[in-house]
Amino acid sequence: MKLAIMQPYLFPYIGYFQLLAAADKFVVFDDVNFIKKGWINKNNILIGGQVSAFTVPLQNASQNRLIKDIEIAADGEKWREKFLQSLRQNYKKAEFFGETYNLVESVLDCGETFISKMILQSLRLFKEKLNLNVDIIESSEIYDNQELKGQFRILDICRRENARHYINPIGGTELYDRELFEKNDVKLSFLQTTPFSYWQFGSEFAPHLSMIDVLMFNGFAGTKNLLAHYVLS
Repeated sequence: MKLAIMQPYLFPYIGYFQLLAAADKFVVFDDVNFIKKGWINKNNILIGGQVSAFTVPLQNASQNRLIKDIEIAADGEKWREKFLQSLRQNYKKAEFFGETYNLVESVLDCGETFISKMILQSLRLFKEKLNLNVDIIESSEIYDNQELKGQFRILDICRRENARHYINPIGGTELYDRELFEKNDVKLSFLQTTPFSYWQFGSEFAPHLSMIDVLMFNGFAGTKNLLAHYVLS
């Protein structure tokens, strides 16, 4: 069984979904500390043809609190309306605007007040639309192994899930010891997205944007094909 584990990110870049596509089970790592400058509640889209960040406002977000305990700010509804308006203004001429906008709106209207729960809902919706055969679970609901740190916690989850193959994004190569994984009968692989591009209103291609951008220009079927653009090393 192939396992991947990642912190919850809202509308992340395509590499996150390539992990979902590559794994049999995907663990949303929600009982680790919030990273204030991370990608949990932000990403990039195109505004006026330029790469621009969006950020979901959070309430009392702190690196001393677990991700699962962080709530969306009270003015989140105001942000939601502004964000949806921005999508309408900047992507309304994209070929797959309608289906993508409806998906984003469904996520933002899911009724969840905790950012990790909203992200979990979004991942499951995206999974369904992209027809991905992967189980998505929350680490906080099952493992209760917070006394373990780093790769030892990952290995404990692999053991308990009987996973023999752990897949991590390429950016984490320095965090894991391949020999240690081999000693625990777990194959360690790193996923790296291979280059691709698509039309973005005729502008120079801007890579690594939110999945929202990918879907706007490629739709569900086209995006499913793009998910195969990766290598494992």
